[in-house]
Amino acid sequence: MNSKSIIGIGNALMDIVVKLPNDEIIVKNNLPKGSMTLIDAETSKNLNDQTNQFDKILSPGGSVANTVHGLANLGAIAGFVGKVGTDELGEKYFKELEKIGAKPTLFKSETPTGIAMALVTPDSERTFGTYLGAAVELSPEDITIDLFRNYEIAFIEGYLVQNHDLVIKACEMARKSGLLIALDLASYNVVEENLEFLTQIVDEYVDIIFANEDEAKAFTGLEPEKAIEVLGDLCDIAIVKVGKNGSLIKFKEEVIKVDVVGTECIDTTGAGDLYAAGFLYGFSKSLSMEICGKIASIVAGRVITVYGARMDQPLWDVIRKEVKMLL
Repeated sequence: MNSKSIIGIGNALMDIVVKLPNDEIIVKNNLPKGSMTLIDAETSKNLNDQTNQFDKILSPGGSVANTVHGLANLGAIAGFVGKVGTDELGEKYFKELEKIGAKPTLFKSETPTGIAMALVTPDSERTFGTYLGAAVELSPEDITIDLFRNYEIAFIEGYLVQNHDLVIKACEMARKSGLLIALDLASYNVVEENLEFLTQIVDEYVDIIFANEDEAKAFTGLEPEKAIEVLGDLCDIAIVKVGKNGSLIKFKEEVIKVDVVGTECIDTTGAGDLYAAGFLYGFSKSLSMEICGKIASIVAGRVITVYGARMDQPLWDVIRKEVKMLL
């Protein structure tokens, strides 16, 4: 079965996942619970210092990079474009992508590699304090048509919409190269702050859109069942994830309801990213929307059983077996 190859463009960030006993640190640092907030280098250092007594898991991350990691583990042909520092974290980032068989195109900067700190509270909710560092320096000039050669799908990270020119250039180059364009809406506060721009981009360029219910509401002002209709009118394929109630997929005139897989949840970090990996993997193999959604639910259902957005090989072996059974 021929597979379409996927290129991800996003923020190259080291993920630091911290398990917190309560909301105290989140409140103290004025971080809106459950969202992603951009912070400066000093706040990032303070957060790191304030959480030193707790368990931490360090892994290369960033939303689209997590998706690319998932795609590579599922066996898809995938690459990632981002920017890192000329530091130890940047080197680790590059090696990790190579190790899983994803093609890294990492531009370098003198600014330190970015860090996304995921603060996980006992209710399994995660709140991000993100210092973008070198990642934010990815520029329109870095995005050339050559990056898209040998790929069929471009997956663009919603967090990049802070840089309108970068997103437009990525969409233009991807479209010029004949790629389908997928976009994840990232976070409800990102949607609220960039609504007009996002509406234009989605309408003009996007073929596949991913949103959770908060992002879908920020974009449309509507609850999931109505939001999916609006998003589906703008794109060929619209996906709205509704947490423990599964997900909705609109393709052509049909809305497909997909149930969650598994119930154990200890940390939701990466659930949306890995859902996208499962869906795009199925889509890259030209599978039905229902099967794409089921694969997405399998992968997302597994990542929430571990801390952080990365799973070990034994768990990926289980996932690959489950996907094989589904097919």
